[in-house]
Amino acid sequence: PLFSPDGKLIYFLSSREKGKKLWALPLAGGEPYEIKTFDNGLSNLQWLSDSTLTFVASEGKTLYETELETKKDFVEVVEDTAHFKPTRIFSFNLKNKTIKRLTDNHYPVGGYAVSKDGNWLVSSHIRSPHYGADAQPAPEYFLWNLPTGQKTKLFEQGYQTPGNFAFTADHRGFYFTSQQSSDPQWNGAGISLLHYYDLATRTALPVPLAWEWGLSDLEVWGNHALVALANGPTNTLALLEKAPNANTWAKRGLSAGAMTEHVRLLKLADRGNQLIFSYSTPSVPPQVHVGKLVVEAKKNQATLQTDGELVTLNPGFKTKTKAKTEVMRWAGWKNEEVTGILYYPHNYQPGRAYPLVLSIHGGPAGADLDEWGESWASYPNLLAQKGAFVLQPNYHGSSNHGLAFMESIKKNYYDPEMEDITKGVNVLIEKGLAHRDSLGVMGWSNGAILTTMLTVRYPDLFKVAAPGAGDVNWTSDFGTCQFGVSFDQSYFGGAPWDDLGGKNYNEAYITKSPLFELEKVKTPTIIFHGSEDRQVPRDQGHEYYRALQQVGKAPVRFLWFPGAYHGLAKLTHQLRKMNEEIAWFDKYLFKKEKPENEAFKRNSPLAELLKRDSLASQNGQLGLLVNNLLVPETVPVKKDSIALGRFEVTNAQYRAHAPAHAYPSGHDNHPATGLSLAQAQAYVQWLSEKTGAKYRLPNEREAKALHAQAKTAAASENTLAYWAGYTPTVDELPALRQKMAEAKSSLLKAGGSFKPTKAGAAELYDLGGNAAEYHLKADGTAGTYGYAAPQLADATQETPPPPAPAYVGWRVVKEK
Repeated sequence: PLFSPDGKLIYFLSSREKGKKLWALPLAGGEPYEIKTFDNGLSNLQWLSDSTLTFVASEGKTLYETELETKKDFVEVVEDTAHFKPTRIFSFNLKNKTIKRLTDNHYPVGGYAVSKDGNWLVSSHIRSPHYGADAQPAPEYFLWNLPTGQKTKLFEQGYQTPGNFAFTADHRGFYFTSQQSSDPQWNGAGISLLHYYDLATRTALPVPLAWEWGLSDLEVWGNHALVALANGPTNTLALLEKAPNANTWAKRGLSAGAMTEHVRLLKLADRGNQLIFSYSTPSVPPQVHVGKLVVEAKKNQATLQTDGELVTLNPGFKTKTKAKTEVMRWAGWKNEEVTGILYYPHNYQPGRAYPLVLSIHGGPAGADLDEWGESWASYPNLLAQKGAFVLQPNYHGSSNHGLAFMESIKKNYYDPEMEDITKGVNVLIEKGLAHRDSLGVMGWSNGAILTTMLTVRYPDLFKVAAPGAGDVNWTSDFGTCQFGVSFDQSYFGGAPWDDLGGKNYNEAYITKSPLFELEKVKTPTIIFHGSEDRQVPRDQGHEYYRALQQVGKAPVRFLWFPGAYHGLAKLTHQLRKMNEEIAWFDKYLFKKEKPENEAFKRNSPLAELLKRDSLASQNGQLGLLVNNLLVPETVPVKKDSIALGRFEVTNAQYRAHAPAHAYPSGHDNHPATGLSLAQAQAYVQWLSEKTGAKYRLPNEREAKALHAQAKTAAASENTLAYWAGYTPTVDELPALRQKMAEAKSSLLKAGGSFKPTKAGAAELYDLGGNAAEYHLKADGTAGTYGYAAPQLADATQETPPPPAPAYVGWRVVKEK
């Protein structure tokens, strides 16, 4: 998001519609609206002036590319630096909708920032299509004087991957971050440091964070830096205030009250103190807030204040049960502290041991923080709902825990992580929370890599494993992984052919590859891969599957997703992965396998019959037994609201109140009809007295809402169109009714003969047809809603005329 200079709009990009579009959202209210569609795309919006934006885009398709497309030649040339296309920085004037090119660089833009006065621009440029693989050659960095067009090269040495550029409001310099690691030549994982570049002196200076574990996030406010500092499973907020006319900084703490450790900074306004931030915990889905940053000169702490949520996301989650969570800490490798997020079973009862599932993050330089983290890759609340503890461990090698912790696994891969994770499991077992015989493990990417090695080193420990997009063979990874060269050099100390132990090859590539030990695995394993994954190529999954399948000690299932990359983007793929994984855990961990009948269609008439048979009934009669009386089953419309009868009151239910009530044999479950409003009222009064609950008939407001639902449902229920076999017009009714008069049988059917209708959270049968239903008008007289079997559901008629009493029944309302 990007605030407009006057603070009235937010500009943003979205995939809401096809095409590369720029949108605007009024903060005062109203729908977002489109500004422009950009033919060659756009990304990284910034302000050049009050009326002009900057963005990154390509120059469009070249003749070479166009001719290849015309020939339908989609061959990918692996090494083709001649056609390595640049992206450039452009400006867009919001008033006259004109676009102007600002840079003439030869390589793609990696990142950039523009000064607030529009005079300066700093940019980074990736010089190789294989930079992600071999970390060479290093990117170029330029400082552009926009009025003159002059550019100056920056950072030719001394910094690892400078980025996150942001100019100060006084136009005198810009902030940037860089990585600190022991192997910058391979862009090795490390911690983030903060620097300031002074335009007057053309020098870069370190900005003191006074924080050993480095930076997690950065926003610039005026001339100051608003930072989130890495703090293990959380982040710590701080304001670094730059002195006027001097390159010195004073650090203030930043409090957001109870939200402090769970805030992520999204955007600060260029002027004033407005900002957008998100707040979440593992039990609170993300909330997007608009607020302000308040600094009191006499206090050493600034305050982040919320003015309320900007938008409400996923309101349905408010009714869902969420697991109790806590930050867990334990002694891991070398007795160093390890953290993790522990989710409790939804039905947790102290004193009981439960199954435990390890859900391991990727990276390895990633981290599970004390914030909302549900996704297709890791869904702890669904597993907690099934009655399991879920632990997300931040093993050695994870980010946000300092440089030494992160680099401890370089040239030492697997060993610290294995010890961290198993010690965490043992802590939960020793506390009596987890059961040693009910352990499962899952993870994606590096989480899958660790999942696999856990089943190799501890073949009897886990009942089930679900690795997704993980390596098993580092010798093949070096050449086929998109960044295999840089990653493997960093973590294994060199290339496969490097002589590091006197064996004329790098032994780590063999000893650290699970492939050569997969004969040990006994754990039932389900493997997932994307067919187009270049970060962990799918053939790693094939090697994994082939080994387990040939050894034959463990059940194995292997799925790959066509067209999918390292992450699953398609909703259908995400759902398939989750459903397959949950079924695998149900079978091997929870022992609640429900074999799917592949011949059974879920929306078939047979499915409806089985569903109806599963509803409350007594010896075939619909309803519940309360105080030994047959009464209607009710279902709540929403949480803590009234409940409605699932069916219309049946003959058998009414006869419990009026033993003299007569009806044809076999019609126990047909609606009770032919009765007056007074008799219906007497029934609900009797029902209230006998059960101790409060029952009544629907009122006018409720009847109006139910009739709206009935109009929608009537087309597929027991109305005149059903008996006619088509939808007649009003002109055909007289002749059709003349024919219907010849029928000697009632047109009513047993309750639930047709599919139910949704009314809020309630599934109601026969709402749109069968018998019309009484409601009580404000003046105490009878009204009806819905349609009876002999009636035409005419959409042009607001309310149908009341049917004959023989086709009027009622549905009960139960007060909460």
